[in-house]
Amino acid sequence: MLNTIMLSLAVALWGCGGSEDDPQPAPASITVSPETVNAPAEGGTYTVNVTTTGKEWGVAMGEDFFTIKTQNTAAQTGTITITVPANPVAEARSGAVTVMSGVARKTITVTQAAAEQAAYDAPEGYKLVWQDEFNEGTELNPADWTHEVQNSGWVNNELQNYVNHTTPKGRYVTEIGGGKLQIHCFKEDGKIYSGRVYAHVNQGWQYGYFEASIKLPKGKGTWPAFWMMPVGNDWSTNPWPMCGEIDIMEEVGCVPNEVSSSIHTQDYNHTKGTQKTHAMTISKAEGEFHTYALLWTADEITTYVDGKVQLSVKKSVIGSSHNQWPFHYAFYPIFNLAWGGDWGGMNGVDESALPITMEVDYIRVFQKK
Repeated sequence: MLNTIMLSLAVALWGCGGSEDDPQPAPASITVSPETVNAPAEGGTYTVNVTTTGKEWGVAMGEDFFTIKTQNTAAQTGTITITVPANPVAEARSGAVTVMSGVARKTITVTQAAAEQAAYDAPEGYKLVWQDEFNEGTELNPADWTHEVQNSGWVNNELQNYVNHTTPKGRYVTEIGGGKLQIHCFKEDGKIYSGRVYAHVNQGWQYGYFEASIKLPKGKGTWPAFWMMPVGNDWSTNPWPMCGEIDIMEEVGCVPNEVSSSIHTQDYNHTKGTQKTHAMTISKAEGEFHTYALLWTADEITTYVDGKVQLSVKKSVIGSSHNQWPFHYAFYPIFNLAWGGDWGGMNGVDESALPITMEVDYIRVFQKK
């Protein structure tokens, strides 16, 4: 009788999960449909249905060419909307989305056909690695851009104050509008304010083809620029100009429509009058968009205006030491609109020209495949 009671109790405990040998719940499973998205070159929007036996699910992806939106992630069924933009290059591309629920994983593969003809005119053998077309939102994406914050007189005796997005009264020095980056310079409460922004300041790029379409403002005192400086530079051991500087485009309003390009190094810089530079006058640099570009390799720096060579400097010609050619590490692009200063204000400034705006239609970065 006692044995019968003990056996009945053991069965009851097993049924209630009271045994140490209880089986663990099975891990969640995930089903996605479809598992592969094949987009044409012109792009499109696609819905993927997600089902999991878990209580909730999520997604992960790297820096990819498409965007996603999820719905009902706190339920066992939901959807992922994948938006694929038009492919700008004549090469197929692929990426992936990982769906997660507990320890379970499921991958959605996203592929896109190559464009018949590349949308961007880059050098042969180069591929697009980053771009900003300035066609989303009203402010620069902080994941890509950093504002400089400095008072007037910081460099070159310039008169503007650089601020992060807005002035003390809330006026924007940079904003996105009409598919353009607008850098404004104006006077507020007796001070001149403007914008200076850095693209991927902590990573930059070592070598590549850098291109931007820019419309310059008018007025005596303006000094707009598109240029590059080294990433993470130690100014105490590698000060300017030893660190190097690449000026893709500069213009001062007191010499209207003359755009110039220069490099600065320890041996070749404007303080010694030895900088490598070239200037050209183009029709309506002020008031119309023109394309300014840099092709930078380990051995040569060449800049362009509307596809025409502006400046060409070869390491084999000027020397390969660090003091002559410090262009062997990553640099980041810069846009800024200065006011006055040693060059911009060399013939004085005309505050009646304010407010002024420098506009950038796009910036694109290409590197060798």
